Amino acid sequence: MKFGTFDDTRKEYVINTPKTPYPWINYLGNEQFFGLISNTAGGYTFYRDARMRRLTRYRYNNIPLDTGGRYYYLYDDGDFWTPGWMPVKRDLDFYECRHGLGYTSITGERNGISVNQLAFVPMGHNAEVHRLVVKNTGSAKKTVKLFSFAEFCLWNANDDMTNFQRNLSTGEVEVKDSVIYHKTEYRERRNHYAFYSVNKEIAGFDTDRESFVGMYNGLDAPQAVAAGEATNSVASGWSPIGSHALEITLEPGEEQSFIFVLGYIENPEDEKWESLNVINKKPALAVIEQFATDAQVDAALAVLAAHWDNLLSKYQIQSGDDKLNRMVNIWNPYQCMVTFNMSRSASYFESGIGRGMGFRDSNQDLLGFVHQIPERARERILDIAATQFPDGSAYHQYQPLTKKGNNEVGSGFNDDPLWLISGTAAYIKETGDYSILDEQVPFDSDPNNTATLFEHLKRSFEHVTNNLGPHGLPLIGRADWNDCLNLNCFSTEPGESFQTTENIAGGVAESVFIAGLFVFVGPDYAEICRMRGLDDVAADAVAKIDNMREITLTHGFDGDWFLRAYDHYGDKIGSKENEEGQIFIEPQGMCVMAGIGVEEGQAAKALTSVQERLDTEYGIVLQQPPYSKYYLNLGEISTYPPGYKENAGIFCHNNPWIMIAETVLGHGDRAFEIYKKIAPAYLEDISEVHRMEPYVYSQMIAGKDAVRHGEAKNSWLTGTAAWNYVAITQSILGIQADFAGLKVDPCIPAEWDGFEITRVFRGDTYVISIQNPNHVSKGVASLTLDGTAVEGNIIAPVGDGAVHQVVVVLG
Repeated sequence: MKFGTFDDTRKEYVINTPKTPYPWINYLGNEQFFGLISNTAGGYTFYRDARMRRLTRYRYNNIPLDTGGRYYYLYDDGDFWTPGWMPVKRDLDFYECRHGLGYTSITGERNGISVNQLAFVPMGHNAEVHRLVVKNTGSAKKTVKLFSFAEFCLWNANDDMTNFQRNLSTGEVEVKDSVIYHKTEYRERRNHYAFYSVNKEIAGFDTDRESFVGMYNGLDAPQAVAAGEATNSVASGWSPIGSHALEITLEPGEEQSFIFVLGYIENPEDEKWESLNVINKKPALAVIEQFATDAQVDAALAVLAAHWDNLLSKYQIQSGDDKLNRMVNIWNPYQCMVTFNMSRSASYFESGIGRGMGFRDSNQDLLGFVHQIPERARERILDIAATQFPDGSAYHQYQPLTKKGNNEVGSGFNDDPLWLISGTAAYIKETGDYSILDEQVPFDSDPNNTATLFEHLKRSFEHVTNNLGPHGLPLIGRADWNDCLNLNCFSTEPGESFQTTENIAGGVAESVFIAGLFVFVGPDYAEICRMRGLDDVAADAVAKIDNMREITLTHGFDGDWFLRAYDHYGDKIGSKENEEGQIFIEPQGMCVMAGIGVEEGQAAKALTSVQERLDTEYGIVLQQPPYSKYYLNLGEISTYPPGYKENAGIFCHNNPWIMIAETVLGHGDRAFEIYKKIAPAYLEDISEVHRMEPYVYSQMIAGKDAVRHGEAKNSWLTGTAAWNYVAITQSILGIQADFAGLKVDPCIPAEWDGFEITRVFRGDTYVISIQNPNHVSKGVASLTLDGTAVEGNIIAPVGDGAVHQVVVVLG
């Protein structure tokens, strides 16, 4: 069942009912100011850090779920409703939501009045703009009232939800003209405030939630809206809000627009005040003046559209498959950019309170967006590296506001350091910019202890070789990529963190996955060493990589597939010897991606075992059989019911590793078959089963052992976005940045006749025609650049900034 449709021309997903299976959301903002908005106008807004600089409140676990947002109520002679249906839920004569790239447009119509709510964050501004267009679609003159509503968060979202004895006494606002200023705690240690404005004269306002909503009402029936009159309340403690009341008279066919701006201002310490306890409003008024007219809003929307057109133009495909085109050209790279901005910090599944930016997460996210905006990738790499410790280990997370490591989670996730090599190599391959390696970067954010980025990479590599277990495999630490495989925790206490609790010191549990990752990223490190003239260091690295490859084949293969790990007692995990959890997806993907066992035959056996043991119609499950009881030596993975999350769920993040692994063996049909199983555009027709947005990936789909097989959870912010983009664009379609240039090596379904890729690379634009006259899956028979034959399959950068024609014939 479908609940909407793709509009590829406008790069939008059009939702035609407010009653989607779950709130289907979009993200506003590209730089420092962000908003989440659902198809019924729910969501929240923040500046840089969803925990530390939250502007508006949102209550997770609410009933109904998506209650709280930037709402606009229309009062029409005793009848009141909202254009997004929620929270009033009054029947609408017409409803439509259009989620676009960085904006959302919601239209509702009832009783001859149409209201369109357009929301976006303008480039270069720390503000969210909402334009409301109210139109009289009837035949008689109408006078109606429009009420805005936003509930302010008291900045620190965690404290806001917990410290009521203080917070219910601190709320402060100012109201002047048509602007409401939220200034809680501004008198003391804060230099920032929020404002909420409208570009018309108001008939009234409210800033106290109880006065507006009523003590015994909900947002579905605020008493001020039901009465059709604002109370002009001024918040003093309790819960501050922003609500404007506007009276509108419309002739038949007439429409009027109203521009609301919800923004964030920081003032220098010596410019905080106009007078005693009166905030300096000049910066806020300057922002408001830039969005006072429809022409200004239209101009800002045009800038936003041009920004996205530029980003998406870096890689475009023309094929005969509309679903493939829209995923590669629009929605997958869009999700990659959103995930880069957010990491895993703020969605409808991540509250923005419990975690910051992930070290491994952000490095993997780089892989999906580095071609779009490499200058921001460069900045992100240096930010990430600065949270590394001198021994090469790293904080697992850091806070985006401070860019310092998150002490609550700490370090000890032993795959983290290797991802820094992967992210940095991807940046250098894309840009050719080796100068990043000479940047001085702190350890543990300490400016008094710095080293070059290359030294950070060296310590990342050596962190693995300095932390090997009894079999010569890497020690797992608190966890490797799978944070729920906790081989050193041994937790029996409710509420104990599986990731940060280590009840047995000196753990010797080993990870076959980290071994595969080491062999996968190690050659990039060795090449970087060679580029710096460090041939001896490179040779030593290659020797250690080769040794790890042999150890993995000797101690990490179980006859038909790769083991997952060895536990604290030296027992195998992911083995035929186990009663449950006999085979895991992660090492099969990563080890084959690394080329381990390809020549010897183990790789082919491993992928056959994946297809036979782990495959389902909705994707590949993480392991089989699922765990039916709690295993003290395994930790969180065995706490989930069978088929969910890491306990045999379809963890979409690692499905593309199997896609890429299949291309290593030349299996183009199989690789694309797996791709289609989890790519959202291909799941649109089963949205009632899948439930999540049909335009972006989810982290998890319930596995074959679950009650609701095929149902997704945790959409938007997942490494699934970057890895699926890498799998389809680089491994299947086969256009991949390399140190020497642009590598062309497709691995596609044999029935394909061909396709065309436009790829911007180091300032040049390459229009690449892939032709498959012999209907093979893999192998480049010939390659020409502007009519001249090229030896091999790497296009060296031309460097003239022009458009170049490339013809590739497979065979």
